[in-house]
Amino acid sequence: MHRNYFAPLARIMLVPMALAILLSGCLYREAVSENPSDAYREGVNRIQLAVDQYQSDHELLPLITPSEETPKYEKFRVDLALLQKQGYLESIPRAAFENGGSVYFLIQNEELDPVIKIMDLTTAQYVNDVERLAAKYREQQGGVLPVKKEDGELPEGIHRIDLKAMGGENYVLKSVYSGLELNYLINEEGKVYVDYAPDLMQIVERTGITPSDDNDIREMLTEQSYFVPVKSLPYFWKDNRPIPQPE
Repeated sequence: MHRNYFAPLARIMLVPMALAILLSGCLYREAVSENPSDAYREGVNRIQLAVDQYQSDHELLPLITPSEETPKYEKFRVDLALLQKQGYLESIPRAAFENGGSVYFLIQNEELDPVIKIMDLTTAQYVNDVERLAAKYREQQGGVLPVKKEDGELPEGIHRIDLKAMGGENYVLKSVYSGLELNYLINEEGKVYVDYAPDLMQIVERTGITPSDDNDIREMLTEQSYFVPVKSLPYFWKDNRPIPQPE
């Protein structure tokens, strides 16, 4: 009697429990998939496999040929449409600009060991917008740049931009590496860059690695992250800190 009574009851109780487990599993997967870091990682991994296979099959890289003037950390975009058309990618990653996302996927170290990295388009657009604001300010102020008071930390000809002076408070930039607020730099010609010194310093402190003083240390950023330091000057290690150098 007891067996006949409890067996149907147990089955009834298991149904909502199973549904709860299934639903919670779906919600968990959806939450994870909405995390930008997961989307970047998934995109990089998929594209790396596709690029490796394409290069093995064709003995060349599936990239969009850049102009000679294209900066190092903006060139060699992966030709995602080509990879998809030829069956190396089932679909274009949702993080990609080509699929409505906010990043380009680039090929770095293309000659020796091609590796996929990410260029953040939001950072690039902010820099372009700030450069236009700075040019407008300079024109209105008789050639004066919107810069902060010099403190002797930067090389001659490189300055920190004063966003408030030119009405650019809406362009506060958060680092893709650390989430820190970063300064914009500007040279005498009005060209604007991101100051990645805080991110570089953070890597040095975290890893305990002392960079050599005769090499551009921006590679430390790409080695520790999926992202390239878009819109940046070269950095050298001097006086125990990263110093931007004129191009």
